[in-house]
Amino acid sequence: MVASEFRDMTDREINDRIRDLREQLFKLRFQKTTGLSGSAAKLPSVRRDVARALTILRERQLAPAGAGAGDTAPAAT
Repeated sequence: MVASEFRDMTDREINDRIRDLREQLFKLRFQKTTGLSGSAAKLPSVRRDVARALTILRERQLAPAGAGAGDTAPAAT
């Protein structure tokens, strides 16, 4: 998934997607370890998707706190 797709989702949808991705990651690691599947190439992609989703959630947590921080700079005279 692309970051813009995560930004279009609600927090709840992102959390649900993270849960699904982590389950998928677990299954892929298990398959890789047991040698059942050749889908080891998907591991980095799923890991990055989890990281993207967590990053978007963190951005949303920090946005209200820092929203007005740039407006408090003194005016140049």
